[in-house]
Amino acid sequence: MTVRPLRADAQRNRDQILAAAARAFSTCGLEATLDGIAKDAGVGIGTLYRHFPTRELLIEAAYRNELAAICAAAPELLDSTPPAEALRAWMDRYIDYMTRKLGMAEALRAVIASGANPYAQSLELLVGAIKPLLEAGAAAGELRSDVSAEDVLVSISGVALATGKNRDQADRALNLLMDGLRYRSA
Repeated sequence: MTVRPLRADAQRNRDQILAAAARAFSTCGLEATLDGIAKDAGVGIGTLYRHFPTRELLIEAAYRNELAAICAAAPELLDSTPPAEALRAWMDRYIDYMTRKLGMAEALRAVIASGANPYAQSLELLVGAIKPLLEAGAAAGELRSDVSAEDVLVSISGVALATGKNRDQADRALNLLMDGLRYRSA
């Protein structure tokens, strides 16, 4: 069975629903209403249900959409900026993503309780986004070559969890992390 791509207007509706859902679940958790999400997306409730028949499917899709966007940003940044700057810019985006995800925690727990695992591919995708940034930085002589993408992900995630929504503190911690990624022993 071949899955046909969505028409342009249907894809636009789906994208608007996912963006509205991410905003709503990040700020309101399970208090977010599907009617409110549809209204914010500029679509009718029937359109929302056509794309996402259950609340859990919408929450999971919104999470996965956010994950895909953060991962897709890595090669785009690498194409337009030097590797170390691209990595630092990606870290900023990741902190924003994690802050939104923290707001979605209650909604994501509901998805897990329904039997789904929205995190199934998260680690693989995130490591896949970080690795080329580190490799390009090492090749350019801007970053150490002995640091794994997994360790960088754990470090950035720790910064996000420890600083919460305190963006100034997160920026200072990420700058410290970048200094460590540039350090070379004598």
